[in-house]
Amino acid sequence: MALGPLELLTGVNGHARANVVDEKAIAATIAHRPAALDASKLKYTFADTLKPVPPPESLVFGQVMTDYMLVANFDPQNGWSAPEIKPYAPLTLDPTSSCFHYCTNVFEGMKAFLGPDGKARLFRPELNVARLARSAERTALPPFDEKAVLSLIKSLVKLESRWIPKPSGYSMYIRPTIIGTRPSIGVTASDSAMLFVVMTPTGPYFRTPTALSLLAVGESVRSWPGGTGGHKLGANYASGFLPQQMAAQQGYQQCLWLIGENVTEAGAMNFFVVLKRDDGDLDLVTPPLDGTILPGLTRDSCLSLAAAHPSKTTLHGLPNVRLHTHERPFTMRDLAAWCADGKLLEAFGAGTAVIIAPVGRIGYEGKDLVLPQHKGAYGPVTRALWERIVDIQQGRVEWEGWSALCE
Repeated sequence: MALGPLELLTGVNGHARANVVDEKAIAATIAHRPAALDASKLKYTFADTLKPVPPPESLVFGQVMTDYMLVANFDPQNGWSAPEIKPYAPLTLDPTSSCFHYCTNVFEGMKAFLGPDGKARLFRPELNVARLARSAERTALPPFDEKAVLSLIKSLVKLESRWIPKPSGYSMYIRPTIIGTRPSIGVTASDSAMLFVVMTPTGPYFRTPTALSLLAVGESVRSWPGGTGGHKLGANYASGFLPQQMAAQQGYQQCLWLIGENVTEAGAMNFFVVLKRDDGDLDLVTPPLDGTILPGLTRDSCLSLAAAHPSKTTLHGLPNVRLHTHERPFTMRDLAAWCADGKLLEAFGAGTAVIIAPVGRIGYEGKDLVLPQHKGAYGPVTRALWERIVDIQQGRVEWEGWSALCE
């Protein structure tokens, strides 16, 4: 039976307890509760000199970091430290840190953009932070306050806004990361952690508008039922590097990941197909979120915008076409049949880094499924979704509060 504060001291029904609880002990227990991550305690350490910002046309994804990084540490006794924005520098970690041995590391991918008003903004950032929290929970890493993390990221972006490239299609990529730092090689959850955020200015992921080539891969799997494919863990990516190299040796740019015959993801992107219907409308189909597929923000944005067309919004170039969105399983044999019947009009990958990337051919069982060719590589639906998402990201179009100012 749960006891109230008075009953803890006097006993139930007024009878004295044999062992009276020390009020000071209760207060001490409360006082030593691990501290929550507190954005109001943010500290700044400024660099003596700042690096020159490279011209946009020279940028290569992930190669150049900005001047500053955000860091906060968690230990089981004290909780989260005061977060600090300080000059970008290598981290100092114990060689037995959990992240090195047991892959206790989770991360996010976000982007900051400059709007027409010159202000920095983020694209649906609350969804990134919520997904980071789910990933941390899945790997038994310490919890954090989501609003605090978002506030801290905005503070870092505001400080580093000079690094956001101005040309359309350019942005500043943001990588929030949490790693387990428990200094022991024992196989157990990490009760210590480090949160850090680094940023890099970037241009279009693919410099020229060409359609991707995919190799359907089923003998190596990226994720599996009951696994961690629905979370953004570093461990999910390493196992895909060798199959990716093997695909490249066969002349394909990315893997199309299968579980059995079912299509899941394309490289590190969610995968979509556009199908012609008998009534003249179009179906936009993507595999369902069954735990093996990452719930991508761009994926959700594509589904939402397509479902709203044309009643609530009109996608450019598709004025009289209705898009029917579907989250359902489909197989490589389905793709082959749709391609043979002329129903498969477009396919594309979607993700934060690429936004939307068109697919031109898919290798499967020694043959290529060749999709219809489009001027500039992007089909009508692929281009319409890409243009609308970019317009929202860069603040040219307001839609459902998706573009969040860093104020």
